[in-house]
Amino acid sequence: MSKKVYVAMSADILHIGHLNIISHAASLGELTVGILTDEAIASYKRLPTLTYEVRSKTVESIKGVAKVVPQHTLDYTDNLNSIKPDVVVHGDDWKSGVQAGVRQKVLDTLSQWGGELVEPSYTEGISSTMINESLKGLGTTPNVRLGRLRRLIDAKPIVRIMESHSGLTGLIVEHTRYREESGMISEFDGMWSSSLTDSTSKGKPDIEQVDLTTRLHGINDMLECTTKPMIYDGDTGGKPEHFQFTVRTLERLGISAVIIEDKTGLKKNSLFGTEVAQTRDTIEAFTHKLKMGKQAQVTEDFMIIARIESFIVGDTLDDAITRAKAYVDAGADGVMIHSKDKSGEDIKSFCLTFRSFDTTTPIIVVPSSYNHITEEELKEWGANVVIYANHLLRASFPAMQKVASTILANKRSKEVDPSCLSIKEILELIPGTK
Repeated sequence: MSKKVYVAMSADILHIGHLNIISHAASLGELTVGILTDEAIASYKRLPTLTYEVRSKTVESIKGVAKVVPQHTLDYTDNLNSIKPDVVVHGDDWKSGVQAGVRQKVLDTLSQWGGELVEPSYTEGISSTMINESLKGLGTTPNVRLGRLRRLIDAKPIVRIMESHSGLTGLIVEHTRYREESGMISEFDGMWSSSLTDSTSKGKPDIEQVDLTTRLHGINDMLECTTKPMIYDGDTGGKPEHFQFTVRTLERLGISAVIIEDKTGLKKNSLFGTEVAQTRDTIEAFTHKLKMGKQAQVTEDFMIIARIESFIVGDTLDDAITRAKAYVDAGADGVMIHSKDKSGEDIKSFCLTFRSFDTTTPIIVVPSSYNHITEEELKEWGANVVIYANHLLRASFPAMQKVASTILANKRSKEVDPSCLSIKEILELIPGTK
């Protein structure tokens, strides 16, 4: 009787290393390949380029593969207990880092029935990570970028979005990573094109004065040098007839979503709260605008998200929930709930109440005021997307002011060197400069 052999892989971008492992494993017996789902891969690194369906079909067609099954976590345990393979095959490159713990669990599980772990030599000089980094240099296409936000929401417990207002800040969002003690990599999943930061960076007030055409110049700069999805801050969306054209323009560019708020223009920034006049749109008028926007889009990938300002204008949770229900019924692909209250309790109440009757519609939150609340807590409340809405711009202002005043004080620039990137670092930061 042939031995049962199991191999797990992401198989995002198949290369000779994958084929070597599959060939070696197939020579040992009847081979089942566990393909990591999008959720499993996104739990410890970036969203895969190809969907699970595409990856599994591809591997299924490779000579020597008898069966393909989904592996829903990085942990092999469930699949191993189900299949009870005689042999598990994995390259010898997982003995340290994020997968070291996974490897030990494989050994512990196999020991229960006398299974064996076989570790052929890692194929030098090639990896999926290396290939993906190379592909990033080539950029992406609008249709690929367009659909990534929906895939991220489906794949990750919470999607992390950072404000970007220029090509340079887009590069920061694209490339900034943090390696946790476990070895897992944290990074931002996409960009937020904020009307506040777009207008402020141009020295203009945040009152819908900077129109779409003007903002598109900066957006195109970001799209040219990044691959991650973008959410566009559409303020009130303007007149319904104008909003339709906004949707068509954004979708054509490959922007994943637009968020519009249920106020009327020229709107005031929400973080002023009731300190300034905040004019609300009626539910009837706003749902009409949402419907017209949905009618204008071409693909199913583009998302129109309704921003609820009930807490900003001092209204109740009941009002926020009533509006949320109406907006979802009108076709909104998600709801964003906003607040300037520092406790976060009103946001928590909204999320928990909304999730009591709607478990699928994405909730987007912007914890600028309640910034002590962690992503883990937001996830537990039922939030799907967290937007860090203005932090790169806010961080740059004090740094630039300090440098400018220090030069004035010293009548030279030597003292600001520690606060500045070197010219060499600047040149190396921008692809194609060197």
